[in-house]
Amino acid sequence: MIRVDQAGEFGATRIYAGQLAVMGDRAPHSGEVAAMARQEDEHHEAFNALMAERGVRPTALHPFWSVAGYALGAATALIGPKAAMACTAAVETEIDKHYSDQLDALQDADEEPELQAMIHQFREEEREHHDSAIAAGAEEAPAYPILSAAIRFGCRAAIRISERV
Repeated sequence: MIRVDQAGEFGATRIYAGQLAVMGDRAPHSGEVAAMARQEDEHHEAFNALMAERGVRPTALHPFWSVAGYALGAATALIGPKAAMACTAAVETEIDKHYSDQLDALQDADEEPELQAMIHQFREEEREHHDSAIAAGAEEAPAYPILSAAIRFGCRAAIRISERV
């Protein structure tokens, strides 16, 4: 659970890095994107610390997620600011579901109160990112339904792969 969450937060930092490399501070909502990127960095660092504390190994695909995340962020930003926001909305939709599923599993087992609190807080922040992306015009991106579906599929695949590798 911790490994896949750390990988996901790392992927998010790379997506935002790719977006910001292309858009810089010139795009609409670039301040929001930078703020979301900082928050993802905080999430990533929190999971890094938890991994070190508990001796959890990172996914073997860490280098791949680095490149894939950056490429996804840069590619969507190249399409335009609304496509970058569509990327954020799609990713956060899947992360919300993923974190909610984890919280259900942890609550059912009545385990890990510290981890539950962390995941709950991060889920709420990811929901804010989703809502900000929608408000910034994510659904107005070119081919939004296709773009969103493809990104969501990729996120689900990345989660499943990181759980195992």
